[in-house]
Parts: sequence; C-alpha cells; structure tokens
Amino acid sequence: MTQEHITRVGIVAKTGLVAAADHLHRLARWLRDRQRHVVFETETASLPGDTGGAPTYSRDALPAEVDLVVVMGGDGTLLSMATRTAHSGRDVPILGVNFGSLGFLTETRIDELYTVLESVLNGTAIFDERAMLAADAYRAREHFDSRIVLNDVVFTKAALSRIIELSVSVGSGLVMKVKADGLIIATATGSTAYNLAAGGPIIHPRADA
Repeated sequence: MTQEHITRVGIVAKTGLVAAADHLHRLARWLRDRQRHVVFETETASLPGDTGGAPTYSRDALPAEVDLVVVMGGDGTLLSMATRTAHSGRDVPILGVNFGSLGFLTETRIDELYTVLESVLNGTAIFDERAMLAADAYRAREHFDSRIVLNDVVFTKAALSRIIELSVSVGSGLVMKVKADGLIIATATGSTAYNLAAGGPIIHPRADA
C-alpha cells in the first residue's frame, strides 16, 4: 500500500480511555495537515471533545469507510477491530498504538506514533500480514455461531460438565481422541495468548501453522 492509497484514516480508542483524549485531538490535526480525511469511531469521538467535524461510525461500520485504522489501547482493542475488519471483507491495515500494560500486537509506543505513521503514509512502512481463523459452531447438526478471529478458537466444557471427549481431525485424517476440559485452536499470532498459558508451543507469526 502506498501513500496515495491512504486517504481516509479511522481512529479507534479503547472504550473510556480518557488518557488518550489529547493524543486523539493531536493525531486528527496531524493527519489533516497532511491532507488525510479523519474518521472517528463513535465512542472514541466523545473523548477529545472537539473532533473538527469529522464523520463518525460504529466499530462495526468503520472498516468499510477507511483505508487505515489506528487503534489506541491494548491488544484486546486491536483484536476486536481485526475481527470487525475481517467481517467487512476489506483488506484494511491496522496500526496498534500501545496504551495498555502489555502489548504483543500494539507494539508502537505513543512516542513513536508519528514516525511510524509518516512511514505508512510515504509508502516505506513494512506491512505484516497475519493469518486468521474462521470457525463455525454446530450443536446437534444445527449451526448456531460463526466467528473470525486473530488469536484463537476455544471449545470448552459447559459449567456443569467435568470433562468432555474430543475427536480432532485435520481434513479427513484423525489426529487424536482425548478427554479434557477443552481444546484451543490457535493461530501463530495467538500462540502467545491462551495457548501459551496452557503450556502450548510458541509459533513465529509468519509460520504457516
């Protein structure tokens, strides 16, 4: 993606992140100075006070309206926007700015924001592509849920169950049968999340696994 392709930039902050208010106002002004249109997520727009008349959209609708999403918060905020972006059907890059205590995905610090954004707008930034999981859930052969996720899909026992029996196959090949309290299917990106906490292996984000 090059400079001329990014004309509309969406800004999303963690819900209630008052600490980001001044940064949001400054970021919007910085983008307008570079002839970029600014679009705020609806709840985020209430944080800086004056949005300069920028249009607002819900988190679900925003990815369809912009060419780049800037997320200010922690990994949870980025993960939720990654899912919404996937559902939009558009290939929109996300820049994560860390306002949380831990950020594997929101790795850009606030003091690096404008240097990184400059490289994105001038076409010198390197975009890191990550695989996602699409999951459909069925109960008694009846479909009841669909998800697209960046981290993981978890099958777990019900509140009153002690254990469940699982048969795991890849394609038509049986991998294993196991009695356990659940199963985590993680992307390479998600290998450092719930998978790691459960003792699973860490996979490089670019691995096809």
